Parts: sequence; C-alpha cells; structure tokens
Amino acid sequence: MGVTKTEIFNEHQNRLASIFKALAHPARIAIIQHIMKQNACICNDLVEELGLAQATISQHLRELKSMGIIKGTIEGTSVCYCIDETVWLSLKNELLVFFKDDVSVKKCC
Repeated sequence: MGVTKTEIFNEHQNRLASIFKALAHPARIAIIQHIMKQNACICNDLVEELGLAQATISQHLRELKSMGIIKGTIEGTSVCYCIDETVWLSLKNELLVFFKDDVSVKKCC
C-alpha cells in the first residue's frame, strides 16, 4: 500500500494492517512460536530449527523487531531475541477487538 493511500485510513486500521503484515509469513509465525516455546531468549539456533538461510531469518527477525514484537540484545558475538511481552499483549488486545464481533449473514450470494 502506497504511503499516500494510508492517509485515508484511520490509525487503528493502519495499525492492524501493520500487525497482519508482520505476521503474514509462515517463517515469522514459526520464529514467534519457537521463541515462545523456549520461554526464554534464543540465540542463533533458528537456522537449525527452521531450516532457512541465516540471511532469510535475519530479514524476518528485522521485520518482527521493527514492529516491536521481538526485542534483541547483543551478547558477545551473538544477538539474542525474545518476545516483548508488553507489545505482545497490546497486539493481542488489538486483534481481540478486531475479531470481537460475530458475523451473522441472513441472506447472501
């Protein structure tokens, strides 16, 4: 979506679109699930876990980090990542609000 087109949508719509974009790749979902499953910061084991190239994983981590879903710290020569719990809760609440209404169609195509 072009930068100028986002102006016609409200802040909440743009935020939800950004969330969905960050989550829109199965590798990113796998990364998030792996980090959550570890219940700790992870350092350099995603290549073995996911079977993707380091450069590909780095791109996905960069996207998740830019949304604030994960945060990273540098320890020596490795970067460790974990879920940002505050951001995760905020994203969860935004998605719950989005999906709160039930759909009831009386007549349809």
